[in-house]
Amino acid sequence: MTFKNTFYKLIILISVVTMYGCSSSPDDDDILIGNRSESALYDQAKKNMSQGNFNVATEILSTLDSRFPFGPHSHQVQLDLIYSYYKIGKTEEAIATIDRFVRLNPNHSDVDYALYMRGLTNLDADKNLFQELVGIDRSDRDPSKSREAFADFRRLINKFPDSKYAADSKKRMVFIKNRLAKYEIAIARFYMRREAYVAAANRGRYVLEYFPDSSEIQNALEIMVECYDQLDLDELKNNALKTLKLNYPNSNYIS
Repeated sequence: MTFKNTFYKLIILISVVTMYGCSSSPDDDDILIGNRSESALYDQAKKNMSQGNFNVATEILSTLDSRFPFGPHSHQVQLDLIYSYYKIGKTEEAIATIDRFVRLNPNHSDVDYALYMRGLTNLDADKNLFQELVGIDRSDRDPSKSREAFADFRRLINKFPDSKYAADSKKRMVFIKNRLAKYEIAIARFYMRREAYVAAANRGRYVLEYFPDSSEIQNALEIMVECYDQLDLDELKNNALKTLKLNYPNSNYIS
């Protein structure tokens, strides 16, 4: 009797769990979203954003964006969607949404914000969280996203010099300059290890010409001194050494 009762209870429990699973299926969620008003959906998206549930927020905002392209919340929906894509690391989706917003709303008051988010998105895509956590320096990784971010911030500053995002954009451009300069130095050292001294010296000179206010000027000058020495280019070596001595008198290259 006890075994039968336990068996029947188990059957009932399985049935309840199955019914509950069916009631919360994705299809039912889609129906629930489809039956709600634009304002109700937007309120739910904002609630999820405030709670940090950006994956859920992007689903709702994407639905709003496609179903109500001319609704009263349409512009803000796109801006929130840009931010939510950025937060969950969906770079391509964020960039595509930004470009569409700027193209269709060139005179909107938040175009500067969209450009700022484009820079942040590209800059974030250049990072490698794992390498940062373990302290691995990968200055030699492809800097194309950093270059895009630099162009985004420069576009913002040129077009909206009085924007509230301009000051932070300038700070980030300084950071990007250092990042790009470090890349050039890393490549120069790669060439030096292979005794390609002309190519290495050219990389050093490139840093001097295009990133004169970066943190890598000393390294660039030291590379040029060593490379010109290896190439027996005494005049170029002495010019680089003179500049190095003037600006970095404590350099190990100065004897």
